[in-house]
Amino acid sequence: MRRIVLSIAAAFISMPLWAMQCPMDMAKIDEQLKTNPPSDPAILTRVKELRAEGEKLHNAGDHEQSVEVLGEAQELLGIEG
Repeated sequence: MRRIVLSIAAAFISMPLWAMQCPMDMAKIDEQLKTNPPSDPAILTRVKELRAEGEKLHNAGDHEQSVEVLGEAQELLGIEG
């Protein structure tokens, strides 16, 4: 029982950390798109789609999924997390 309570508490404590990560990831993506966008139009389109989806998930409160989606966009851009 104690482990369950600690796990739940840890999840609630980490939620704000996920929420703060999303805007930082979006800013990294935006900066890369502004300064050094990918030359492949397909990758550029996919990155923009992932960026938009990440922001939508962030605004909906699904920060963990947002970080995951934004991470995929960063990988396509070669940004190290």
